[in-house]
Amino acid sequence: MSSEHQPFDEMPKPIPTPEPVDLSKYSKRVILKTIVDRGDGGLGLIDQRVVVGGWVNTSREMRKDPPPKVDVESRDVKCVEVFHSKIPFLRTFMKAFGGNATHAKEKLESIVRQPPLSISFLKINDGSSVTSLQIIVDSSIAPASQLMPTGTCILAEGVLQKSSIQGKHAIELKVEKLLDIGMVDQDSYPLSKKKLPLASLRDHAHFRSRTTTVACVLKERNRLNQASHAFFQNHGFVHVDVPIITATNTEGFSENFEVSTSTFSAKESKIEEPVSADDTEIVSLETIKLLIDEKSKKVEELKRSDSNKEALAAAEQDLHKINLLAAELEARSKSKSEIEGQNIENLFFSNQAFLTTSGSLHLESFASALGNVYAFGPRFQADKSESTKYLAEKWMIETEMAFSELEDAIKCAEDFVKFVSNWVSENCHEELYFLSKRGDKTIIDRLNSMALAPFEKITYATAVEVLNKVTDKTFETKIQSGVALTEEHECYLVDEFYKKPVIIFDYPKELKSFNVRLNDDGKTVAAFDVIVPKVGALVRGSQKEERLNHLSKRIKELGLNKDQYEWYLDLCKQGTVKHSGFNVMFDVMVLFATGLIDVREAVPFPRHHGELRN
Repeated sequence: MSSEHQPFDEMPKPIPTPEPVDLSKYSKRVILKTIVDRGDGGLGLIDQRVVVGGWVNTSREMRKDPPPKVDVESRDVKCVEVFHSKIPFLRTFMKAFGGNATHAKEKLESIVRQPPLSISFLKINDGSSVTSLQIIVDSSIAPASQLMPTGTCILAEGVLQKSSIQGKHAIELKVEKLLDIGMVDQDSYPLSKKKLPLASLRDHAHFRSRTTTVACVLKERNRLNQASHAFFQNHGFVHVDVPIITATNTEGFSENFEVSTSTFSAKESKIEEPVSADDTEIVSLETIKLLIDEKSKKVEELKRSDSNKEALAAAEQDLHKINLLAAELEARSKSKSEIEGQNIENLFFSNQAFLTTSGSLHLESFASALGNVYAFGPRFQADKSESTKYLAEKWMIETEMAFSELEDAIKCAEDFVKFVSNWVSENCHEELYFLSKRGDKTIIDRLNSMALAPFEKITYATAVEVLNKVTDKTFETKIQSGVALTEEHECYLVDEFYKKPVIIFDYPKELKSFNVRLNDDGKTVAAFDVIVPKVGALVRGSQKEERLNHLSKRIKELGLNKDQYEWYLDLCKQGTVKHSGFNVMFDVMVLFATGLIDVREAVPFPRHHGELRN
């Protein structure tokens, strides 16, 4: 029968052509996300030859069935050859009559010494997706002992095939060639243990991003970064860079990190020579005290352990020398002669310099020329706070808008929070699903609610009134007018009373920075905070004081050094304009979007009081 007359169901079906796979633009491998995150699970890529790379998450080994017992005669090894290979006398005898003892021995050893065969099933991830790809490696390619430890890095070439084991994975890679293996030492690799708590992972910050949880947090952080820039760029804001080193105490009331060119190094190494009096001029007393605490703990550890006496004696000697140095510094700090006698020419800067606590003052100068501007970067405070929302090095988004007042800044801040909440909800499906399964199950609903629900707006006075009427809860800090609201006060308002985001405005002037605009009542200022569920204060903003007399008066009231602010006062003298803005605590925003409770888990390398490891 000709093909024209064949029944339809008997017609030969064309062999499907495998869909092409996308290569990474900057490496000769396929990013795993393009395989495992496809709608068909990757089935459309079957029979494709690819190169993939990643780190082993989980592994298992399956032994192959042993080969059938070898018939010695079938392998051309005669019984007499077996005996003479082992018995010197027979070996000599056979050699005399032309037998090949060496050949027999090689045949025998090839039978006896064959290693056991196995297959390694490895799930690898390259960080591009929550889902891992299973790869199969035969022991003839590489021994399982090299591949199976968690954290092993593998670059492999092979063919994608339908999964040999039914489960959540549709396809797997049958490895034909290993291009690279980055082995790990299981005894020292910290992630070899299963389900380590997030707090313990902070001790290994350089590895913790390899865990799926931390990787999801960092990818959400990246999305929030994208969303933030998108919002401001879409609304005509100009991104500018503000100084990190400044001579101005920006906020007027927070503790600053002073910048110096000190050459003192607080390392674990021994102090070989006594420290001279001249050296104490460049050593921070605070640094010395931290080092004393560290060395004291080291001495106590050595005393409790079985360490040798020499190590203990050396540690005690170090501690003694540092204590002498601290005593000398304390004595010298009581006299102003140290400062007066400094040689200004030897200093890097001609005056005191600090790491900035905020770039808002400098941002105002850009707003005077460019209109609406924003900055994004690290800010530093030396306050010794134990709050789970505080870090010494924190990332902030700061904005300033010319020709705008308090209501304008509040509207912009509300729109911003709604925009980024919606952005993350739409662009982080996998990460949000993974984090909600393993932690806060309300993340997705909270983000959706934030994007849609209206915010409650109340004055500071109303907030105090509401909190004073609470009878079913006792606050650790008693609330009264003129006192700053604490985290527990703010969280009660949004989580229990209003049950939605709250904007609090018109604070007492004593609670806000010197440059916030004074209201007509002379007691409150045009400042506001955006308080959101789960994390509390997310945004703090204000209308700035553009009236020179009011600004000068506030500087004097707070006892600030007016010379530091002469450049800032010039903005009020030359072409002044009403302006307002707000600051977003970016790290806290990551907490809100991920369901975490400690900001140290939301930052790649956290810096806080008493802790700086990397």
